[in-house]
Amino acid sequence: MSSPTFATRLQAAWLRRGPLAIVLWPVSLLFGAVAALRRLLFRAGLKATGHLPVPVVVVGNLIVGGAGKTPTTLALVELLRHHGRTPGIVSRGFGREGDAVVMVEPGDAAATAGDEPLLLRLRSRAPVAVGRDRIAAGETLLSRHPEVDVILSDDGLQHLRLGRDAQVIVFDERGAGNGWLLPAGPLREPVTTAVPPRSVVVYNASAPSTPWPGHVARRGLAGVVELAAWWRGEPANLDALHALRNRPVLAAAGVARPERFFGMLRDTGLTVTELPLPDHHDFATVPWPAGTPDVVVTEKDAVKLRPEASHGTRVWVATLDFALGPAFEAEFLRLLPPAAARLNPI
Repeated sequence: MSSPTFATRLQAAWLRRGPLAIVLWPVSLLFGAVAALRRLLFRAGLKATGHLPVPVVVVGNLIVGGAGKTPTTLALVELLRHHGRTPGIVSRGFGREGDAVVMVEPGDAAATAGDEPLLLRLRSRAPVAVGRDRIAAGETLLSRHPEVDVILSDDGLQHLRLGRDAQVIVFDERGAGNGWLLPAGPLREPVTTAVPPRSVVVYNASAPSTPWPGHVARRGLAGVVELAAWWRGEPANLDALHALRNRPVLAAAGVARPERFFGMLRDTGLTVTELPLPDHHDFATVPWPAGTPDVVVTEKDAVKLRPEASHGTRVWVATLDFALGPAFEAEFLRLLPPAAARLNPI
């Protein structure tokens, strides 16, 4: 077995206050001071906060890594539509080429749009704009789609330049980790004693993982669908997933925490060989051995895989069954301004 990478060791260190975390702790003090100064400058009006003409909801997390922002954003799109709203999405588009604002289209390459924004566009069918400047991205989106009456900002919790009317803060089972800021811990900003104003907390875990009150999302696998069918928009199903139980299956995942994906597959009865890949892996070449019969990937990986590149391997895309629940829905809707009016944004 190969030795763990530094990134793997660091993520493990973030769960406790061990030797590596302690060595990095002085650097985290500097990180915290810079972040606190930045927040102070915005609160004092020395750095400007911009506002869009429609309500803005930021979806983000305090902890680095894949806490579940993308499935939460997709669930929010459906919730908003159910209540008569027309949502659009803005995102930074981490890992894409360039910083300029781009409207994401279904046929775009992940390198241009970013893998998560492209997945959001394909799965939600909502308009998606990416750009380093999320205010400019929102303005572009609204100019192209004037019917949009609410903006979801994906992974924008620390993007203070964008004013927001509400926040959805996502945690997974790691909670706040060891409670320290980067790089000694996993936190982008401190966990305060109380939930920030106009915020609702979602736990993408089996139980709450911080002292903050919040809502536990229901999360499981909805099934699998062949890659070509996934690109055609066909849904996954559990029968196809269960049919893989008696086959040798390789599970490949280029996500922040691939072990969670592998565990979910095993929970359904599959015996899998793990192929963990770096987060946002580009799949420029197929990473599994030639002749591999069946491979299961996440949707975030599927957006970078074309069916014609599978070279005879059956590639299956696993999709999530993710729901926020009625208690979350009620609290969220209380925070959301009406379509024709706005509250004082935060």
